[in-house]
Amino acid sequence: MAYWLFKSEPATWSWDQQVAAGAAGTFWNGVRNHLAKKQLMAMQVGEQGFFYHSNEGKAVVGLVEVIRPYYPDHTDETGRFGMVDVRAVKALPRPVTLDAIKADPVLAGMVLVNNSRLSVQPVTEAEWARVCALGGLG
Repeated sequence: MAYWLFKSEPATWSWDQQVAAGAAGTFWNGVRNHLAKKQLMAMQVGEQGFFYHSNEGKAVVGLVEVIRPYYPDHTDETGRFGMVDVRAVKALPRPVTLDAIKADPVLAGMVLVNNSRLSVQPVTEAEWARVCALGGLG
């Protein structure tokens, strides 16, 4: 099983909105980067990811699950990009800030630390376990 990180600006789409979408979840659209597109294409139903608030808050705030694999993004007029559907799984008891991630030696190689602009990122199993522990999901 692979793990992921999904970045969203809270003013555009927040964790609370993701939770409000309920079990039906919602599509994760608007990705216009080819590397992020490859990440979306690799996702399988049942894989989990971190929901990361970017720009405001800069923290992992919850866990999401992929509930529909890659399909065309209806907001892309070029037809080159796609999306997946995700649903909220649970909130982290303690948000894990970008500063905390950068300060942790276990997370030094995390894509979030080294390529912060990428909106959809892979997360290793060790990084997943560490961020979950820092967030109180031990």
